[in-house]
Amino acid sequence: MILAVPKETFPGERRVALVPGVLPQLLKAGFEVVVQAGAGLGAGIADADYQARGARVEPDRAALIAGADVLLMVRTPGANPGPGRDDIALLRSGQVLIGLADPTADPAVAQAVAATGAALFALELIPRISRAQGMDVLSSMATLAGYKAVLLAADHLPKMFPMLMTAAGTVAPARVFVVGVGVAGLMAIAQARRLGAVVEAYDVRPAVREQVQSLGAKFVEMELDAGDAEDQGGYAKALGEEFYRRQRELMARVVAASDVVITTAAVPGRKAPVLVTAEMVRAMQPGSVVVDLAAATGGNCELTRPDETVTDHGVTILGPTNAPSDLAVDGSRMYAKNVTAMLLNMSQGGVVDIHKDDEIVAGTCVARDGKVVHPLVLERLDRGGA
Repeated sequence: MILAVPKETFPGERRVALVPGVLPQLLKAGFEVVVQAGAGLGAGIADADYQARGARVEPDRAALIAGADVLLMVRTPGANPGPGRDDIALLRSGQVLIGLADPTADPAVAQAVAATGAALFALELIPRISRAQGMDVLSSMATLAGYKAVLLAADHLPKMFPMLMTAAGTVAPARVFVVGVGVAGLMAIAQARRLGAVVEAYDVRPAVREQVQSLGAKFVEMELDAGDAEDQGGYAKALGEEFYRRQRELMARVVAASDVVITTAAVPGRKAPVLVTAEMVRAMQPGSVVVDLAAATGGNCELTRPDETVTDHGVTILGPTNAPSDLAVDGSRMYAKNVTAMLLNMSQGGVVDIHKDDEIVAGTCVARDGKVVHPLVLERLDRGGA
């Protein structure tokens, strides 16, 4: 089967789905790899680098897609509004499309892909099981986002992170508050601590307290009953508005005392919960910084605007929506290893089996055999995409 890697067309996207380092593994498994000319340039990879590892380079995008059995992308059409829709017309029956798809945001796109006869696998839907850890793209990209969030905060904060003893006196350390202790939150805690900040963190799951403390941060205790905050797949569940209201009340004091607030709370397929209100921001000291990693789904901060820098009462609010693209070299390497593991899991002898009796294959399959098959996407379609 021919694996094809088109150049990403989403504005500002610099990652690429495969890097030369994974090609020997794929070729040994029986695949042929074709890469669109220039696909890796954003990640510092020349066409010659792919060719040296056994890939063929195709300059024409339409020809590349037409000749592919399997298309590997960072952003499939569902995660690439606008430019990605043009690719749907190039798909044909029997093809397999693997990548980030954001299938619950606009289920009509998944339906359009299904109508072509192509199969669609969304990497956001990888189940949180031990066997799938090597395929977990969300965790890989969240690691990069958490790291980048701290660098963005440090760049905008008008003071240093570490405590320093100098001839001019003692420089007090910055105080950083991380809201949401998933993969991105843990990386943000670790990076802020490396820079010398005093770090506090909060999550609705008390079980993460030990992880926070192991990184040298303080876990903020709040008298709230979150009940079961995770679904069966290990992803966060949406909680009631009354819970979030009470959470904001208890969190206000910690936010006001922080120089930097980094929010990471996201619920798959839902609008991000508002955890930091405008009133809470205005209680912070001028010069403070909020970095909202949930900006792409509405933001955890009431004042966030996606991909914009907002200043309110002297506080800077940043809403990056694609931080991993800013770290395209490592982002591409990590993504490529994840997608390669996924591909090898669902294939044998260089042939992909989209009907394989496997929890990971079934859990990520959005469309096949001409129809949408994933329960979450079908539910959204039944509700008219709402």
